[in-house]
Amino acid sequence: MSLVLDSGEITRALKRISHEIVEHNHGTDSVVLMGIPTRGSFLAARIASILASIESPIEHGYLDITMHRDDLRLRPPRPLAETVMPASGIEGKHVVLFDDVLFSGRTIRAALDALGELGRPQSVQLAVLVDRGHRELPIRADYVGKNIPTSIKETVKVSLSEIDGKDCVEITGGER
Repeated sequence: MSLVLDSGEITRALKRISHEIVEHNHGTDSVVLMGIPTRGSFLAARIASILASIESPIEHGYLDITMHRDDLRLRPPRPLAETVMPASGIEGKHVVLFDDVLFSGRTIRAALDALGELGRPQSVQLAVLVDRGHRELPIRADYVGKNIPTSIKETVKVSLSEIDGKDCVEITGGER
């Protein structure tokens, strides 16, 4: 196992992403955050907290993508997660989707489908803690904590204190 981000580096990456969101959207007035469970939800909540301290309070929610995945028949059944909408909704807003790792792009495709069922945002932006490459769909992140080139045989493991008891990003498997 190889450590690629420690707690301090994750915090710095999230602060940088927060400032980039403010800059790109000229503030946060029409921005809402939607985290993709599980770890993307916690990252969205952290970013909302950072944005409240540097700009203004911002609404965030969670987006269950389970029923929109294209691999449902290939994997064992999984429980549905909760979708929590921001109080003001997403209609006409700049929605920033959050996930922990961007890999093939299929999770984000599912998230875009799920988001489309909830309303019509003005724009959708993507923020990820780690972009590891190996895209299968033409999807790219607008905000990236760290680009980590990986082998297809490697696994990127994101641990967050809210559920794992520690903050770190590690790579397992393959050759490093």
